[in-house]
Amino acid sequence: MMTTMTTAIDKQFITGLILAGGRGTRMGQVDKGLQIFRGMPMAMHVQMRLGPQVGEMIINANQHLAAYESFGAAVWPDQIDGYAGPLAGLQAGLTHCETPYMVSAPCDSPFLPLDLVDRLAQAMLLDDADLAVAVTIETQDGTATTQAHPVFSMMKSSLLPHLSHFLQNGGRKVDAWYASLKVVEVLFEDIAAFRNINTLNELRQYEA
Repeated sequence: MMTTMTTAIDKQFITGLILAGGRGTRMGQVDKGLQIFRGMPMAMHVQMRLGPQVGEMIINANQHLAAYESFGAAVWPDQIDGYAGPLAGLQAGLTHCETPYMVSAPCDSPFLPLDLVDRLAQAMLLDDADLAVAVTIETQDGTATTQAHPVFSMMKSSLLPHLSHFLQNGGRKVDAWYASLKVVEVLFEDIAAFRNINTLNELRQYEA
């Protein structure tokens, strides 16, 4: 009897994490996820696109927690003081993740793909990877290069002890942590879907 490998993970086994724990330095020290974009906070756009793809939603934020709680998702701050970056946000998410898998997206990316989770999950299963990360091909001056989008990722929630150990030993760079794991890159054709809105000028530009 021939068996086939499943290439899908039921969304009930996946928690979605919105990373909203940064300082918003490039936007003038404002909370990026709460900036109004096309009539609603940017992070709410992310939630509306990511939410239907997963079974549960949580938010990592280090300020204005009540405002994020009004979105209807549980909100958890970093466990490390001092705005330690996206890895600290991933650690907070994994600590409170009650499903076997977690997928992350930043709060300032309101155009994220509606098939993000399906494609990351499929690649994870096919490669038996610890983590899947989205990449795009970007061309500049006629040269095509692969651009990774490290906070658009899906991982096994069992990675929490590994990540905590990395952070306890001073690790802060996402790329350095990924280098210690079995990672699969997943190519997405739509570069614009991964656009980050980092400044007030960009906010006004993409509002149109």
